[in-house]
Amino acid sequence: MKHLDTISKMTLEQKIAFCSGQSFWETKEYKELGIPSLFLSDGPHGLRKQEGKGDHLGLQASIATTCFPTASAVSTAWDRNLTYKMGEAIGNEAVKLGVNVVLGPGTNMKRNPLCGRNFEYFSEDPFLSGVLSTSWINGCQSTGTGVSLKHFALNNQELKRMSTDVRVDDRAMREYYLPAFEMAVKEGKPTTIMCAYNKVEGSYCSDNKTLITDILRKEWGFDGVVITDWGAMNDRIEAFKAGVDLEMPGSEGRFDQEVKAAVENGDVKEEFIDECVDRLLSLIERTTSQKQEDVSDNLFQENHELARQIAQASGVLLKNDSLLPLQKDTKVAVIGKLAETPRYQGSGSSQVTPTRLTNLLAGIKSYTEHMTYEQGYTIEDKVEESLHEKAVKLAESADVVVLCIGLTDIFESEGFDRTHLRLPKNQIQLLQDISNVQENVVIVLVGGSAIEMPWENKAKAILHMQLAGQAGGQAAADLLFGTVNPSGKLTESYPLEYSDVVNSSYYQENPKQTPYLESMYCGYRYFTSAGKKVRYPFGYGLSYTTYEYSNMEVQRGENEEVTVTATIKNSGQMAGYEIVQLYVSPKTGGAYRPKRELKEFVKLYLEPGESKEVTINLNRRSFTIYDKKKSDWIVESGEYIIQLGADCENILLEKKIFLEGNSPVSIDSSDWYDTLQGIPTKKDFLTIHEPYPEYVPQTKGSYDLSSSIKEMKETSILCRFIYKGIEKKLAKQFGGKVDYSNPEYKMLMDSASDTPMRALPLFAPDQMSVPIVQFIVDIANGNLFRGVKSLFKK
Repeated sequence: MKHLDTISKMTLEQKIAFCSGQSFWETKEYKELGIPSLFLSDGPHGLRKQEGKGDHLGLQASIATTCFPTASAVSTAWDRNLTYKMGEAIGNEAVKLGVNVVLGPGTNMKRNPLCGRNFEYFSEDPFLSGVLSTSWINGCQSTGTGVSLKHFALNNQELKRMSTDVRVDDRAMREYYLPAFEMAVKEGKPTTIMCAYNKVEGSYCSDNKTLITDILRKEWGFDGVVITDWGAMNDRIEAFKAGVDLEMPGSEGRFDQEVKAAVENGDVKEEFIDECVDRLLSLIERTTSQKQEDVSDNLFQENHELARQIAQASGVLLKNDSLLPLQKDTKVAVIGKLAETPRYQGSGSSQVTPTRLTNLLAGIKSYTEHMTYEQGYTIEDKVEESLHEKAVKLAESADVVVLCIGLTDIFESEGFDRTHLRLPKNQIQLLQDISNVQENVVIVLVGGSAIEMPWENKAKAILHMQLAGQAGGQAAADLLFGTVNPSGKLTESYPLEYSDVVNSSYYQENPKQTPYLESMYCGYRYFTSAGKKVRYPFGYGLSYTTYEYSNMEVQRGENEEVTVTATIKNSGQMAGYEIVQLYVSPKTGGAYRPKRELKEFVKLYLEPGESKEVTINLNRRSFTIYDKKKSDWIVESGEYIIQLGADCENILLEKKIFLEGNSPVSIDSSDWYDTLQGIPTKKDFLTIHEPYPEYVPQTKGSYDLSSSIKEMKETSILCRFIYKGIEKKLAKQFGGKVDYSNPEYKMLMDSASDTPMRALPLFAPDQMSVPIVQFIVDIANGNLFRGVKSLFKK
């Protein structure tokens, strides 16, 4: 340990208390020992520092900072350098505002497109997610600011996110769900990692020794601090044993006496506490050397321009029938409420108060005087006839219509999952009617996750801006008018319809227990392997120019390294960036695995007519699978096809190589994992996963502190009364109306009513003390005497 002198001066009580927050955003300070407090703040796509009352859902005001594009947009730029600069920019703003640790980046996999928080995660691909997470971390930490890589691990849904029990086979966990975290830990060396709310294999992440100690610390060598997501602590004693250092927010000492007693009776070794304190002291050393005077006086202006640059690089041109780029003398009718009132970020804990905001109207107006505008539709999903008719009439008289449509806040948000992949009906109806009177329609699409697009033939061009941050409106105009050549490429698959997604039929079937029946077959790993068509594949994106691939060579090096070279030429008339994607397709005949997987990529700038040679290096890990029996990564002997493509389905060059290694692995698994025909069943899953106890819904008599008001109200009159009380109390913040169509109300209501009872004293200490919470659970179980008795416990 590095801080034995300081630790030796602390009492046991002080050490235990030090491992819990002082307030909603701050750690404890001990002035007499020279230990300062740290300030932690949300910030995956911009700093959300709250100086007043704190909350973890973005409801209270925060200081104005730069709102960058969300992770779902940043990823479509496929740009290590830009992602580094974004992390660096957020780190500098943290220095300016006195924030020591930024809570980000979000590195969870997009298992299913309905996850309400997918906008906050990079990709459905672990390699790409790992690369971008590492770049973001290195950029942010270059400023002396700490980060918190999150949410570790297997936090892939919002539905019952605080209590669901994830069941996953070892290969899926190691080959799909953990590699992005592993890369970020080993190459980014984050100061902290945030453990998730959910359970993994029956154990809450905060108690999970396998995840925290065995994998994270021992295997990957992580020496930083593990903190809980806000309210994710389950059992503080087990958390100390697992290696969790800091409970956030502060619990006002409610576990301290239990932990002290556990140390004194030998159930918890005091050295576990000392190690946590030591790591926290190291965190303080790493994140308190920043100097505000080193930050540029023009920081926010510079960062706004960077946000614009990232948004430009993130725009994905999905379709273009020779309509784009637009000419400045074109009569452009801009239609759509989202063009005027932009949706530029997601809802919830990452919600940023921007320093400035440019909408699409202002962006287009900067290019042409020949612009008119009609709102066309309301954010609420209902047709307003007068707005609708005015928009159609305007469309009829224009040369080109730029129609801005997309997902609104009620369609995707932290706190609840989506129910479908469709756009609001009123927007689609408007598109239909406009296309009947105007053939030149450009759609500017916004939204942080996959969307069904059966209407794509109604437009000649589609530019997808995702959630593009505070400069997104200007960036979209830059792309529409050709000042910048679109180069973004999708980082998640867009299915023809949701039912095509492999886990669509069971994703929300039993939210309290979530078996990943499909194993590692998510996103393009499923679609390409099963031969199932999609609307737009992973890695897809058009440009205003064209590229040619040629002269591919593959060479074997030492230590099983492989070097791939090829020539890429800009064969069109406009300069631009091409994203060259390298996939590995195994042909060993051994263990089941996806048809191809992304293993590297290069982003290349080319002038018209220019050619460049790219060199891509692959290491041993690019060809491995995880062998559970050996608890190690192995290369199967056999043939591998190295593929270069413009997307995962558009493979342009390929070469075969033969690698020596272990004999191909034979796995006694269900045929489904080889054929991918139909839908996997639990019977299939149990051929690759050990049997596990089936979740039995809790009923009267079996409720405990992991239960929620929402669950217990089904059988408890008291809990129904409390649920109604929460509805009415929250409604006072929204004009007195119980309104589930309001995304903030829905998010807050879902979070409050579905939070495990053990966490409620953290978020509502004025109403929910520990004795009151235990009283409610006891009454819900029908134990009146025990409930009354619990009220008088200290």
